[in-house]
Amino acid sequence: MAGRPTKFTPSLAHSICARIADGESLRSICRDDTMPAKSTVMAWLADDAHQEFRTKYALAREIQADGFVDEMVEIADDGTNDWMEKKNADGGVTGWAENGEALRRSQLRILTRQWIAEKLKPKKYGNKVDLNLDGKVALVPQISINGKSD
Repeated sequence: MAGRPTKFTPSLAHSICARIADGESLRSICRDDTMPAKSTVMAWLADDAHQEFRTKYALAREIQADGFVDEMVEIADDGTNDWMEKKNADGGVTGWAENGEALRRSQLRILTRQWIAEKLKPKKYGNKVDLNLDGKVALVPQISINGKSD
């Protein structure tokens, strides 16, 4: 058995970046026996000799963020498990009840993807702060001590 790859190759780098761009986590990719260990990939990213890989990896992460935003819409729109049959003690259906567990899981899935997208692509998905709402400059009065202003 040859074991996990440890030598950097453009082919491995391309495969890793493609899988990340497709939404897969680095941890999941590195569980694959045909892929290098996560520590190996992290070492490649830290190595200045692999600047092109570092750039492609960063782009793959940005693409991944866009994919997560698309997934959030799909999760929010998917109501297939939002309701479940309500049964009585005899097993007969008495109506429908909200499936709180499925709704909470969907909410968690959306919030997780939102948080990741904000971190991976803050300029596009991060919170925006407008520090100057009206365009005016407010003057702060100076404190005077003994009748003299500072």
